[in-house]
Amino acid sequence: MRVGMGYDVHRLVEGRQLWIGGIRIEHETGLLGHSDADVLIHAICDAILGAANMRDIGFHFPDTSDETEGMDSKVILKKTIELIATKGYHLVNIDATICAERPKMNPHIPHMQQVMADIIGCDTDQISIKATTTERLGFTGRQEGISAYAVALIEK
Repeated sequence: MRVGMGYDVHRLVEGRQLWIGGIRIEHETGLLGHSDADVLIHAICDAILGAANMRDIGFHFPDTSDETEGMDSKVILKKTIELIATKGYHLVNIDATICAERPKMNPHIPHMQQVMADIIGCDTDQISIKATTTERLGFTGRQEGISAYAVALIEK
């Protein structure tokens, strides 16, 4: 068994859709990034890749590539699971936290869990997602961006 940790952050801007945990959430701003900027999936993928000692998503899905521009992060998650399988690993569980003042994430968590479980091929019980604010402190509190943390456990 191996454990990995991931973190991601993206800036909130007007004119972009907000994608978190593989689902679109209605909001007046969205996250800026080379792909769809899904901070939760990006943090989870980094945790999974880290656990397998396979670098990070920037190595496998560079933000300088035309192929990854505008990419759906659900594709990145699927390919990440396929990557760790090449070393004989499969996911045991994920524990993740989304940090955002708005919009409220809690109503969307069951849908996020289902979407990611379907991609990974696991039970929703293997994907723990929590949400928190920063009590209006820092860039998250000022609603300038959203971040996510994740830990993943994998085994051969």
